[in-house]
Amino acid sequence: MKDKWLTRLKSKLLDRFYGLSFKQRIRISFIILITLAIIAAGTMSYLIAAKEIQNNAFESSQETVNKTAQIMDDRLRSVEAAILALMLSDAYTEVSKDVQRNDITDYYQNLTALQPAFSQVQSYDPLIQSMLIVTPIGEFYPTTENRIQGYSFYETEMFDRIKNSSDGFWVKGHKDQFFSGGQRVLSFVVHGVRGGGGEYTIGPSNMYVLVNVKERELIRLINQNSPKKDRTYFLIDSQGEDIIQTAWSSEHNLHEDTKFLDKVTAEKQGDFFHTFNADNYLVNYSRLDSVDDWLLFGTLSKDLLLQQVNGIQRTTLYIILGFVLTSWLISNRLTAVLLRPLFKLRGLMRKVEDNQLSVRYESKYQDEVAHVGFQFNRMLDEINRLIEDVKYNEQGKREAEMKALTSQMEPHFLYNTLNTIYCKSVLGENNDVNEMILALSQMFQLGLSGGRDMISLEDELSHVKQYCAIQQKCYEDLFEYEIDLEANSLLACYVPKILIQPLVENSILHGFENRNNKGKIYIRVEEDNHKLHLIIEDNGSGMDIDQVRLGMHHVGDSNKGYALRNIMNRLQLFYRDKARMELFNNDTMGSRIEIWIPMDSDDFM
Repeated sequence: MKDKWLTRLKSKLLDRFYGLSFKQRIRISFIILITLAIIAAGTMSYLIAAKEIQNNAFESSQETVNKTAQIMDDRLRSVEAAILALMLSDAYTEVSKDVQRNDITDYYQNLTALQPAFSQVQSYDPLIQSMLIVTPIGEFYPTTENRIQGYSFYETEMFDRIKNSSDGFWVKGHKDQFFSGGQRVLSFVVHGVRGGGGEYTIGPSNMYVLVNVKERELIRLINQNSPKKDRTYFLIDSQGEDIIQTAWSSEHNLHEDTKFLDKVTAEKQGDFFHTFNADNYLVNYSRLDSVDDWLLFGTLSKDLLLQQVNGIQRTTLYIILGFVLTSWLISNRLTAVLLRPLFKLRGLMRKVEDNQLSVRYESKYQDEVAHVGFQFNRMLDEINRLIEDVKYNEQGKREAEMKALTSQMEPHFLYNTLNTIYCKSVLGENNDVNEMILALSQMFQLGLSGGRDMISLEDELSHVKQYCAIQQKCYEDLFEYEIDLEANSLLACYVPKILIQPLVENSILHGFENRNNKGKIYIRVEEDNHKLHLIIEDNGSGMDIDQVRLGMHHVGDSNKGYALRNIMNRLQLFYRDKARMELFNNDTMGSRIEIWIPMDSDDFM
């Protein structure tokens, strides 16, 4: 019963639509199409913008966490460096000697002598709360600290761990067990043995150095990169146990949240969404380099993260609704305007059927019909142009082939070059960045050469020099090059542009493929029997000449001989049989390519 009712309704709607006038059908169609177009365009714009903003937000959040982790690593390493500085002091050396002799005679003298070293270390790194040197002849510590009596280092888990370990280690946040005040600290424990040659070695010892770091200062340190207080940071180990005690990590008992821990991978860094107390958060983490098992986490509310995206969503919806309403109000007038140009365009098309190719459509409007009319004009212009082009088909074909072959030789290493520039800029190698950008600019300026196909040999060699300068930055210490010019007068000769650079590129990418250094490229320019003789030679792995020649004469899936085939085809287009190119392998190693081209411009085809 329901299906029959729907069928009758559909039939009535179709009958009513077919009974509408042409103008009314256009109006309805116009409204539907415009509405769909606006919705589609608005939706796509929103999705693109939302995705871009979301990705940028994710990257920014991860970058902030990585930066904070790096700061934390630097400060922890700074503490370790401070301990080394303490061990290098003369007072510490005297203590080491007394420990080796088991001599307690100078205990108080050594304790006094160590005080300046302790003060210097604490001044060097304000994170340090207190220090303790544990030896069989007694303990040494800053006299400004109040040592808790009756609590021995040898009775702690730290001692059980350090005596069975060859390396120093960090201990997560805890209440200071050795000095009064009850401050929460992180501790670093290391062997304190002085080896031969003035260097420190790690091994079994009964002498230990313990440094306590202020936990509150570390908490302040990791939160300083969140000035808006929109991010929460905490430091835990792989089991979810607190390394430093923050309100967030203490509240959420992360060691019991198995779903949270399962999302943490073994990668150096990562991100994921996780729900805490019914609220969804973006969680970014980064592993510390200084302590393998410690991970720094940053959490940011998903709603706060994507609030800009939500604003774009609302704005897009309002714009769509506004355009749909506007299209409905003006559709009646627009349909009337659209019909008149249609009849005009139909009349012009009938004239074209009678071979009147000089007619043109004119309209003051810029609507869809006008666009069709302008396309109609362009079609007529194209027909007339093609008729004229037929008269010059051979010359046009030749010029098109030369430009196509030249365009194939445009530097395709641009991506790698820009990536290298980016990496060097991140590493702060600004001089290399400046040189590479300048070389790249000059190289493309010479390569473009104002649209000319022929350039002077001087410009061509300059183009090669800029290319080599860039590649030497990209492949440091891989190769050197030398350009030998028989006479300066040859620099005025004209050659096809981008002729030598592909051959140099071939040597770098293929000849030096299995090299790490000591590559050599030799470029020689001389006059040979009234021809310009170009020699490009390298000390690379050589080439399979038969395979390369086969690739030069047969286009296939293989890239062998691609650059040489391109150059050979261009020489044929420029000079016909007046130019030639030969391939050789050197007696020892490497390959050599020689090219002869006419020096007289009259020989250019």
